[in-house]
Amino acid sequence: MNYKFNHIYFIGIGGISMSALAEIMLHEKTKVSGSDKNNSKIIEKLQAVGATVHLDHDSENITSDIDLIVYTSAISEDNPELLRAKELKIPTMDRAEFLGNVMKNYKHSICVSGTHGKTTTTGMLSSILIETNFQPTIFLGGEMDSLGGNLLHGSNQLLLTEACEYKRNFLKFNPTLGLVLNIEEDHLDYYKDIKDIENAFVEFGRKLPADGHLIVNEENKDLFNNLECKLLTFGLNNADYYADNIKLSPNPTYTLMHKGEKITEVNLKVYGEHNILNSLAAFAVCSTLKIEPETIVKGLSNFKGTHRRYEHKGSVNQVSIIDDYAHHPSEMKATLNTARSCSEGRIITVFQPHTYTRTKKLLEGFAEALSLSDEVILLDIYAAREENTGEIHSKDILDKMKKDYSKEAIYAESFSKAVAMAKSIAKKGDTIITMGAGNVDEIANILVKA
Repeated sequence: MNYKFNHIYFIGIGGISMSALAEIMLHEKTKVSGSDKNNSKIIEKLQAVGATVHLDHDSENITSDIDLIVYTSAISEDNPELLRAKELKIPTMDRAEFLGNVMKNYKHSICVSGTHGKTTTTGMLSSILIETNFQPTIFLGGEMDSLGGNLLHGSNQLLLTEACEYKRNFLKFNPTLGLVLNIEEDHLDYYKDIKDIENAFVEFGRKLPADGHLIVNEENKDLFNNLECKLLTFGLNNADYYADNIKLSPNPTYTLMHKGEKITEVNLKVYGEHNILNSLAAFAVCSTLKIEPETIVKGLSNFKGTHRRYEHKGSVNQVSIIDDYAHHPSEMKATLNTARSCSEGRIITVFQPHTYTRTKKLLEGFAEALSLSDEVILLDIYAAREENTGEIHSKDILDKMKKDYSKEAIYAESFSKAVAMAKSIAKKGDTIITMGAGNVDEIANILVKA
């Protein structure tokens, strides 16, 4: 692959996606430097393979030998490094636009989009593709043991990546094969409503070339009329690719059907009906690439999940500790239903809401989802990119649960309090789930070591 840049600087280099892009550029013999607020294992890994990383955002970090600045959407316009880049007339590009340009160097570019399930489905596809001759390059929005992290650097035959709809970032991509897992209300700090979100996904579908494929959940297929590309569907029924003879326990199994014809039997190592849907989507993608069903089945059976997606962290006093990234009501319901099918004891959920706008807009959904848990411990809202305006608090979820679902919950003002509460509540045979997209996994790690 040919890149015209000799030195690229990444603002927010420690992010899961930014770090993967930085590492790819290092593989391509490009000089890489960057900055982030805090040190991490990801940054230490980048430094070990040749990146220069500053643990601050300082205008002095930006030097005239830099050819391009790549920044995350979380970076504000008054960031001192961005301002210095403008002074020096250094070209700037956001992460999504840069990744979109990288895609142009690949014969096949697979983009996995949807409100939920992107990382797991991309992980499934990764597990399948590494069994093929494609030698894929893979960007994963989480970490997977078989990849040794969140990135696999391969040939220019095929690139696989997640495609997030936040701020319409996925419209900057250049896919040859697109996947839409599902469409629901989320990122309502940016989108006006569900119609606005649906319109963005339709625009994403229109990005596909005439000889490309768009694979969508059969529930959403009516949105994607009049596309130039070929349209395929997946679902539990009434789809091009669907599942028959489903058994959820002890491990999900089903018969893979294609337009009424039995193709093969599928056995999964990851739990829940939602993962059957994810695997059907992965099967459809791989079928368009003409990968043999036996290879797809092998890859799916080898897939044991990614970190922070219903990840079993360990057991203490015969209490299972699970960590899960779920931060949207639909994801939370899927996780809690999965836990219910896998556990004979009670489910104890330690939930950390993610962002103030999401908590405010989806308050009812959070209360409903958490009512599926036997015991609930609520942490403070994880701010992420937002400022606290005082309009919403975790206690509002607690009040909503009590009022609408007659369900009691406990508020914990610190991680140490949450740990103590969980330990005091849990009994032999119970399952504790730490849930959320922030740093709630630290509680799981503490509990396992207790």
